[in-house]
Amino acid sequence: MFDVGFFELLLISVVALLVVGPERLPKVVRTVGLWVGRGRKMLGSVKADIEKELKAEELKRVLKEQTGAASVHEILDDTRAALNDIKQETRSVVEQAGDSVRVEDESGSSMASEHPTTDAK
Repeated sequence: MFDVGFFELLLISVVALLVVGPERLPKVVRTVGLWVGRGRKMLGSVKADIEKELKAEELKRVLKEQTGAASVHEILDDTRAALNDIKQETRSVVEQAGDSVRVEDESGSSMASEHPTTDAK
C-alpha cells in the first residue's frame, strides 16, 4: 500500500527526534507502535470477515448447484427403473419364445414318430 523505504524512515525519525525531543521519543515511538499494531489487527480482522463472507457465498452457490443436481439423480433413478422394467419384459418374452419352441419341438417330434421316413436306397 505505502512504499516507505529506508531513507523515508530515517527522515521521519530525525524529524521526530527534533520535534519531540530525546526524552519523550521512546514513549512516542512505543505509542505509535501500539497504534500501528491495533490498526493492523483491525485490518486483519476486517480482511478475515470479508474472506468468511466470500466463502459463505461460495458455499451457497455450490448448495444451489447441488440442489439442481438432485433432479439429475431423480432422472437417473427413473432411468434405472425403466431399464429394469425393460429387462423383466425381455426375460418374459424370451421365456415365452422358449416355451413355444419347446411346444413346437414336442409336436414336431410326435409327428415324426407317426410318419417315419424311409430311405429309398
